[in-house]
This record gives sequence, structure tokens and C-alpha cells, in this order.
Amino acid sequence: MIAVLKSGTTPDQVQHLVAWLKNMSLDVHISEGAEVTVLGLIGDTSRVDMDLLKSLDMVETVKRVSEPFKQANRKFHPNDSIINAGDVRIGRGYFAMIAGPCSVESEEQIIEVATAVKASGANILRGGAFKPRTSPYAFQGMKGEGIQLLLKAKQATGLPIVTEIMNISTLDLFADVDIIQVGARNMQNFDLLKELGKTRKPILLKRGLANTLQELLMSAEYIMSEGNENIILCERGIRTFETYTRNTLDLSAVAALHELSHLPVVVDPSHATGKAKMVSPMACAAVAAGADGLMIEVHNNPSCALCDGAQSLTPQQFDDVCQRVNRIREAMA
Repeated sequence: MIAVLKSGTTPDQVQHLVAWLKNMSLDVHISEGAEVTVLGLIGDTSRVDMDLLKSLDMVETVKRVSEPFKQANRKFHPNDSIINAGDVRIGRGYFAMIAGPCSVESEEQIIEVATAVKASGANILRGGAFKPRTSPYAFQGMKGEGIQLLLKAKQATGLPIVTEIMNISTLDLFADVDIIQVGARNMQNFDLLKELGKTRKPILLKRGLANTLQELLMSAEYIMSEGNENIILCERGIRTFETYTRNTLDLSAVAALHELSHLPVVVDPSHATGKAKMVSPMACAAVAAGADGLMIEVHNNPSCALCDGAQSLTPQQFDDVCQRVNRIREAMA
């Protein structure tokens, strides 16, 4: 349920109303916009007398929210959220260009790539330290050592870093990581999501291979229900009957998620297509669709990459993508 308060309602009136609602064992989410304040009521709202609430002088309207996700719902939070990662902002017009290798392989490699992508316009460095792989015999990442190398690249370039967590038992290793990524395979690892909700760190939440948008938003709700509202949604392609590409990039998800939720949405065209030559056109299409950022894999020598070399761009190719993306963003502005 949401209650929209009238313009001119004082902070004391808001707090008095919130206290009254909390006495009904409800959680109250307050969203203050430029003109109105919206109260999102979470819990068993059947005990709330809607007619009584509507009759209050300070209340403009009262509506029930049918969607199961509440805190991630735009109805609860009409204005776009801005997520801060280091000195980088994402959402509400602030654009994130996230780039780096699929996996961290060496200090020389990660610092070389980080330096190159920053020069081209990237403002966040990605790199896999823990790698979920289909085959148990494939390279599984450098784990804790990989995170330490990412931190060295951060120190060398100033770029905030994002890397994927696989198991909550390793959370201590992520203390200095700016954004924790939850991969597609862990999107519905609810115990992990609840623990990450207690961290207050920005979480980049990837859509699962065969999950609906509502399921993605419900996963975000798990994190938010524990108090962490710093969530970035990521569309990375879904599994369909098409076999030419690695996955099918669902760009309609960008528009749909912006309609349903206030959370920023970034697009990963590298995992979506699995082909380096398709990353640039899909990145441009994502920007045109209104994405709040891109996440692109870049390797200094893709043919020798230990993981996903076929979908990785060279630094020069990434530079070309950045120039194209900037032109599209300028045209849209």
C-alpha cells in the first residue's frame, strides 16, 4: 500500500503519521520527491483502514500495490535512484561505463587493461576473481589473490572495482570492493542475497538465464528487505531457443524495468551475445533503449584469455565502442 501526502505536509506531520502506522506493525518506506512525499507501507496492510487514512488532511491518495515487490517498486519510490560507487554515480542521468577482463590473470594484465579502459572513458573496472564455470575443469579464477590484484589496479588508476561473489563465506575478502556482483547463477540464492542486504555495499544484480523481470525484482527485494537499497540491476541476456548467440539480449527489459522500478539498469552485451563483433551494436542499442550503463569485457590479448576470450574486446575496440556510445548519448540529450 502507498499513501501520497499533500504538498506542504510538514516533517512533524509525516513523522507523526509514520509513528501511527508503525504501531500497526508495519514497515514504512519514506520517499521524498520534489513536490510530494510517498509513504510505502510494507507488511500486513489489511489492518489499515483505508477510508480513515484517506480522510486525513495531509493525505492526497491511498492505493494498494498489487506487485509482490515493494521497496524496488517505482510506486513506492517515484524518483530514479542514484547509486554511489566510490566517486562514481549511477542512475538518474549518471552513466556507468564498466569494463575489464572476464577474469583477473596477473598483475600486469589487470593494470594494463585498467589503464587502457580508463583512458577510453570507463569509470568502473570489472574483473572476475571467483569464476562460476560450467565445467569443473575450467579456470576457476584467482580467488582472494585476484581481488588483491584488482585492488592494486584500483590504486594505480583510481577506478572503483566490481567483482563477483560466489559464496557468503568469502564476504570478508570483499571489504574493499566497491560493488559486489551477484551473477546470473546466484540471482535466486536467497541466503546470499539476504546477507548482502546487511552490508550496505552497492550490489550489481544480474538477471538469471531463465528468469522473469518480476523474479529479478523479487531478488532485489530480498536485498532491500534487509536494509540495503544500493542495487544496480543488470540485463545480461536470457536463454532462448536461439543458438547463434550465447544468449538473447532482451533490451525490452531496460524500458520495462525503468517502468516497474526506480533502480538503475545496466546492460552486459558481452555475456548476452558471446561474440566480440556483436558487442558494439548491442552496446549502442542498449544506450538508445535508455540503459544507465554498460558492462563490457576487455582483454589485452583476447586470443590468449583464460576465460571468455571470444566475447572480449581489445582496448582499441573498446575505445571505438566508447566513442560510438558517447555520440548516441549526446544525440539523445
